[in-house]
Amino acid sequence: MAKVGVNIKHKIRTASILLLLSNLVLFSYADNNETFSLTVKIDSLRNSEGVVRFALYNIDGSIPDMKYKKYYKIQDQIIDEGSSSAIFKGLPKGNYAVSALHDENSNGKIDKRFIMPLEGVGFTNYSSIGLTNRPNFSKASLELNTDMESSIKINYF
Repeated sequence: MAKVGVNIKHKIRTASILLLLSNLVLFSYADNNETFSLTVKIDSLRNSEGVVRFALYNIDGSIPDMKYKKYYKIQDQIIDEGSSSAIFKGLPKGNYAVSALHDENSNGKIDKRFIMPLEGVGFTNYSSIGLTNRPNFSKASLELNTDMESSIKINYF
């Protein structure tokens, strides 16, 4: 009889340990798969022509990206009374930067005269852009660890 009692205690202890380990794995898995959304808004566009191209970046050195080859996600959004917005969903925790182009002729590219854009451009965390204030990922990036909202100021040259 004593052997049966020890066997039951051993099985209960083993089951408790397995339950604890499975809960740890489950909670760890849930944390690693948690995603967030980033809402980006733009006001004060000079007109409501075309679309706004929002490009999301998640790698250092990826901006500026004049030909849209290094983005993580991209969206073209309509303009309503000089404003536009985009929502990027399902983003894992991390650092992200967003560029925005007021693509007035809806051709999907940044039209330029010499080196200056003919259409409005902007980046998260930038109120102005110029030769001495060129955008880079580290300055433009936002740390995303919860659902977040940000705004971009569009600069016209």
